[in-house]
Amino acid sequence: MEVTWTTFNKTESKVEYGLHGGRLFEFTAKGDATLFVDSGEEKRKLYIHRVILKGLKPAATYVYHCGSDVGWSDVFSFIALNDSTSFSPRFALYGDLGNENPQSLARLQKETQLSMYDAILHIGDFAYDMHEDNARIGDEFMRQIQSIAAYVPYMTCPGNHEATYNFSNYRNRFSMPGQTESLWYSWNLGSAHIISFSTEVYFYLEFGMDLIFKQYEWLKKDLEEANKPENRAVRPWIITMGHRPMYCSDDDQDDCTKFDSYVRLGRKDIKPPAPGLEDLFYRYGVDVELWAHEHTYERLWPVYGDKVYNGSKEQPYVNPKAPVHIITGSAGCRERHDKFNPNPKDWSAFRSTDYGYARMQVVNATHLYLEQVSDDQYGKVIDSIWVVKEKHGLSAWF
Repeated sequence: MEVTWTTFNKTESKVEYGLHGGRLFEFTAKGDATLFVDSGEEKRKLYIHRVILKGLKPAATYVYHCGSDVGWSDVFSFIALNDSTSFSPRFALYGDLGNENPQSLARLQKETQLSMYDAILHIGDFAYDMHEDNARIGDEFMRQIQSIAAYVPYMTCPGNHEATYNFSNYRNRFSMPGQTESLWYSWNLGSAHIISFSTEVYFYLEFGMDLIFKQYEWLKKDLEEANKPENRAVRPWIITMGHRPMYCSDDDQDDCTKFDSYVRLGRKDIKPPAPGLEDLFYRYGVDVELWAHEHTYERLWPVYGDKVYNGSKEQPYVNPKAPVHIITGSAGCRERHDKFNPNPKDWSAFRSTDYGYARMQVVNATHLYLEQVSDDQYGKVIDSIWVVKEKHGLSAWF
């Protein structure tokens, strides 16, 4: 488990920890601090500390604090990764959560304290915006999510609101697996292989067009590996998370409202033309695609190539013939809600402009459950589906 925190002075990076019920702070782990100089006028200096706790007992509860002999954090706890493939992990997922109007935060804090989640998926757009006020907004946001992220792995991907100074606040403040500064990576939990990637490479070409191709090659390799029969047999579900959707029926002229969305079909307007991700994800049998960016909730029927591919008329999500897309970007931020187009396309199954977030449980190799919680309606579940798949991979589509 990796622990990340920030100080304004250079200090040692230490985590003292122990098993819950055992001796407090029995073990000590040391790490490193990286100097992050914000690019705002004040050139503020932050020291980002990272410590990896190794050799943990799977699924055991640990109590810890972090800091150094010149100052310690509060005492927190976490549950070490359950490495069993028959484990049924539960997730909270959302995007677009700000410090101002963080509508869903209180409910998420309480539910984390009730141990309802094994991981949080924050699908881009943090704080609005982390770089503002010489990155003090970023500091404030990290303090705000501490009541969730100090207890449960807080997994992220970059959104458009992180783009300032080439995503520097995002790249420095988070610590995702892999060696790509948290821009794209994958990890496993229960019977799921989860891939997080950056849709932003398609939009901020000034930070390097090569990133589109680098990420595409990485995704292809990762999907190939996940599809090796011995891997797909134990982790049949492949789930992706990226900020800007391929499809949506909002009326704000965003990329996903256009038929030839960059994320879906790539960019033909650059040389060499850049490939989109829809065909790649379809070819490798991605089961569920999670998105945010639109400040609304939308569930799609199984869709590929702008067409609906339901499992059957009665049970569209039982053995669906294409990936299932969920957009959940209404956690709450200063930009408020988006509006929907009154005439959505056939692939739009359910829509809501309520503030809220989604929950997902990967129950077993064949069953996955998704629901959307409305914060406006005091935590009421306003939408839910079971995705049932007797087989996974490209052949499941035919």
